Amino acid sequence: MPMAEPAARTRSIEPFYVMEVVKEAARLEASGTSVIHMSIGEPDFTAPAPVQRAAIEAIGKGTTQYTPALGIQPLRRAIAGWYAARYGLRVDPERVVVTAGASAALLLAFAALVERDSEVLMPDPTYPCNRHFVAAFEGRARLLPCGPQTRFQLTAEQVDSNWSAATRGVLLASPSNPTGTSIRPDALRDVVGRVRSRGGFVVVDEIYQGLSYDDPPTTALSLDDEAIVLSSFSKYFNMTGWRLGWLVVPPTLLPAIERLAQNLFICPSAVAQHAALACFEPESIAIYEQRRAEFRRRRDLLVPALRRLGFDVPVVPDGAFYIYADISRFSADSWDFAFEVLHATGVCLVPGRDFGNAEPRRYVRISYANAYERLEEALGRLEVFLAERHPATE
Repeated sequence: MPMAEPAARTRSIEPFYVMEVVKEAARLEASGTSVIHMSIGEPDFTAPAPVQRAAIEAIGKGTTQYTPALGIQPLRRAIAGWYAARYGLRVDPERVVVTAGASAALLLAFAALVERDSEVLMPDPTYPCNRHFVAAFEGRARLLPCGPQTRFQLTAEQVDSNWSAATRGVLLASPSNPTGTSIRPDALRDVVGRVRSRGGFVVVDEIYQGLSYDDPPTTALSLDDEAIVLSSFSKYFNMTGWRLGWLVVPPTLLPAIERLAQNLFICPSAVAQHAALACFEPESIAIYEQRRAEFRRRRDLLVPALRRLGFDVPVVPDGAFYIYADISRFSADSWDFAFEVLHATGVCLVPGRDFGNAEPRRYVRISYANAYERLEEALGRLEVFLAERHPATE
């Protein structure tokens, strides 16, 4: 008998196009080409020594068995303490749900909130997996075009004009992947107010808030205690492969989230949870702050240099480690441009195709999660390439 067909919902899940670029970069590297990666959103730093020691100690003590589905209490208390230290905000540890990465946090949130055919508003551009998390529960992600004039972030006016009978809520990200831009506190307050007045939910992805460089970050919890926020140990805390994140949810949502977590994930990694306790030690925080300063130094190298080369950076990113750059001066299609640059220079950029429908051919995402010296080398290669292929930009 023939194999069963995949479920119809899988047909709406597009490929992760960035991986096509990365695969080609890997092929070139295997053939001897020197490739400088400015593509994948992964810190080039790894977990610092205190976190590594805590993991080894946990394994040595045998604290590796199942934990409660919502996470170990010491870590839930430590995360609540993080909000007190960083934002001056009291968060009940019982509202903190430790998850198997931010992806699991989003899956749990949307499993609890999204009905079949319900709609979630989100900005375009946005992280591509976000719309698929909604689709997984047979909801619809409605992407609303957001340009440089709004820092690529959703506005209250867009919420007003696009809310429909099917709309259940919004998903925001601040700072955002792919743009590195935050939503300003007054704009966030307006969006939250409009959504809450309609009885909708507000989910805010804050996984890059630890990597904010200009103004102090604002958590949505300081504006709306009923907001659902998520974060991660991957970016600021440099624990990408450890797969650990968290949600802060309203008390009324907690029983549903707990049931879902029990059934879908059992629990997050025990070793990762015990290791993550060391993230909040003063020694670790000092290291993370040094690394944050280094990311800012890289941003401050790249933005003016790219502009000198002819890239249009319409909004200076204030967080994460991404620059969303307009390349329409060089090419009509960022997909073609990314492959042209990769083959000619070995510099690996990400075309805008993954991030939505709002002029993706104009933009590339440039990651500065690479060493400063490598970024300098990439700029040199790009300068030679553009002078040869696009001399009008000199």
